[in-house]
Amino acid sequence: MSTADSAVVTAAATLSKEELLRDYRLGWESRQASLTGRKEVFMGKAKFGIFGDGKELPQLAMARAFRPGDWRAGYYRDQTFMLAIGELSLQQYFAQLYAHADVEAEPSTAGRAMNGHFGTRILDEDGQFRNLADLKNSSADISPTGGQMPRLVGLAYASKLFRQNPELQQLTQFSRNGDEVAFGTIGNASTSEGMFFEAINAAGVLQIPMLVSVWDDHYGISVPAEYQTTKQSISEILAGFQRNAPGEQGFEIFVVKGWDYAALVDTYQRAAEVCRREHVPVLIHVTEVTQPQGHSTSGSHERYKTKDRLSWEQEHDCLRQLRLWLLQEGHATEVELDLIESEARETVRQARAAAWEAFFNPIKQERDEVVQLLNALAGETGRENELHELIHQLEHNPTPVRADSVRAVRRALRLVRDVKRSGARAELRRWHEQALADNADRYNSHLHSQSEESALQIEEIKAQFAADAAQVDGREVLQACFDAMLQRDPRVFAIGEDVGRIGDVNQAFAGLQDKYGELRVTDTGIRECTIIGQGIGAALRGLRPITEIQYLDYLLYAIQILSDDLACLQYRTKGGQKAPLIVRTRGHRLEGIWHSGSPIQMILGAIRGMHLCVPRDMTQAAGMYNLLLKSDEPAIVIECLNGYRLKERIPQNIGEFTVPLGVPEVLREGSDLTIVTYGSMCRIVLDAAKQLEQVGISVEVVDVQTLLPFDREGVILESIQKTSRVLFADEDVPGGATAYMLQQVVDEQGGYRYLDSQPRCLAAQAHRPPYGSDGDYFSKPNAEDVFDVVYEMLQEADPQRFPSIY
Repeated sequence: MSTADSAVVTAAATLSKEELLRDYRLGWESRQASLTGRKEVFMGKAKFGIFGDGKELPQLAMARAFRPGDWRAGYYRDQTFMLAIGELSLQQYFAQLYAHADVEAEPSTAGRAMNGHFGTRILDEDGQFRNLADLKNSSADISPTGGQMPRLVGLAYASKLFRQNPELQQLTQFSRNGDEVAFGTIGNASTSEGMFFEAINAAGVLQIPMLVSVWDDHYGISVPAEYQTTKQSISEILAGFQRNAPGEQGFEIFVVKGWDYAALVDTYQRAAEVCRREHVPVLIHVTEVTQPQGHSTSGSHERYKTKDRLSWEQEHDCLRQLRLWLLQEGHATEVELDLIESEARETVRQARAAAWEAFFNPIKQERDEVVQLLNALAGETGRENELHELIHQLEHNPTPVRADSVRAVRRALRLVRDVKRSGARAELRRWHEQALADNADRYNSHLHSQSEESALQIEEIKAQFAADAAQVDGREVLQACFDAMLQRDPRVFAIGEDVGRIGDVNQAFAGLQDKYGELRVTDTGIRECTIIGQGIGAALRGLRPITEIQYLDYLLYAIQILSDDLACLQYRTKGGQKAPLIVRTRGHRLEGIWHSGSPIQMILGAIRGMHLCVPRDMTQAAGMYNLLLKSDEPAIVIECLNGYRLKERIPQNIGEFTVPLGVPEVLREGSDLTIVTYGSMCRIVLDAAKQLEQVGISVEVVDVQTLLPFDREGVILESIQKTSRVLFADEDVPGGATAYMLQQVVDEQGGYRYLDSQPRCLAAQAHRPPYGSDGDYFSKPNAEDVFDVVYEMLQEADPQRFPSIY
């Protein structure tokens, strides 16, 4: 562990006076932006504010070590860093504070994330990767504390792959020989999160160029370090990660004070050099950091900090200390520094004014246009009395938002709904229609890719089978598919627990590590959260990872990062970033409480923005993998856990055929009732359909194949129009995915119009299945359960033909 001392530093001594004063200016501009931002919130011009004041000097030092091609995965205190690397302007900073829903004005999130959430636009207007090796890159921030850490592992891991895999050397758009460092930032309190420790351990095992800065201001909102961290020092408790000598596995750990500019500059230069050159992970514990305005605009830090602490923070404010150092070293005069501070205030004032004008003027113009339309409507229809108050409230609102105008228009149209012929009413309806479309683009677009590589745009290629194709285990179909993927595209790699040497627990990667090497088919530790993060970061950098979660039950460890980071990535950047990660897992039926999971309801609610594939067999799964690797979107593929030893045929075009997403397949035609299902239930339902045929009931069986998206072509609706009855069946808990499917068909598709019987759902019991075959039978739907429910539905329609069984 290295403790920096400004008395022995050298890097800062090489900086010119111009460079030193530039940093002083940037520091004060950032501080003034924080102070001004807080005032804007209290004036009601922004909803919430969280700022980076007190962290200016460490971030200026970090920016000096940040090169083109490098990446950041940070959090909401990093405004000074983003300003210093030139990827954030002060006007953009305030545009985000105001939630300006315009990607030109606010390129990080287009107003979709609260202030302090930064990211660079790594995609061009067509959704294609830019030349990332020449850019200073920041992955898009998320609010959950510690949530940046799993992704950080992947961003650094990509550098290792680019350096060590010769097949990737030609991808100079993404990397220059893996020389890129992934810089991470985190607050001291957030290092208490399990994701932090998991990521630190993963980086130490992988030996990747990951440089983590901990901004230690002693608090996590109001909770001091003694309640957060053992020994109140993250560097002390991680000391065992420190490598003892060059070449050994481990970390380099540095400790430096957050107000000591010279020591900070030197520390970051030394740390980044070893990280970049040797691919050794680094932790920089930046201590004695202050937070002049407290945590956020939600409260005052005077409520929980002592007078002594507040006095100490004022004395050790990093900008105050930098001023003293510049004067002491003779780098500037009082007059020069006073002028810089004055100019910083004016620069921020102008940026704030420009951002507010750019944000507010279009809204005001829309409001004024609506007022004119409403006045015209009142005059033409003679409804002045009814519309007067509506118009008056809108016209005299000093700070309207777009919702105010749309709300007024909707209420006005409601008041004149009985007017048959009115040009003013027609004009208002046209305005309303256009406003809804414009605001859908502002606030609802880009949940999924809108590029030509969208998964929904990929051409379907049918599987082709030789007439004499042999029946093989289902796992062999997947093995052939993965072999073809790895052979075709050097960007593809697979990681996960037991994926490497033994070829995964079900042997779908058997022999592929020997064939393609450990960098392509790789074992990991038991760490689901950072397995996913490893994939997210690598996918952001242009690679095509397949990350495996061994059993669907264990997806719980990773669901937070899938939901908060990956699933909403395209949305929260409005198409500025993408990470086409494929998550491979297996579930449904096997043995016991933790190996028979089918928590589809949880997954459906958590991963909107990803695709959810639920193939019934390994051939279908292979076609989905092929399609997903041609697309630029993330997805989860849930293979049937009890299907790896069932016999299937390997298609002749195993590496090319595709299964389209959102297109159900009719597995069996029938006329009396439609059963909608997926996954392992397909075999059970088909068995039940044969039994039902013996008593004169004709069942049509539909496999949805994917739940997200769901039946884009109305296949199920067409079936219901024929049969007039529907049963939704799966292995999730009651009210889970069966209820979702029912809502999609009956509500979204309007299937209720064609039903002669109440739609029914058949799910598993509300508990997880116990161990053993009997536990499975009595806990999850079986063929007899399907038979009985269908029979009851037909008995209700024709009791004489179908008398009671029990």
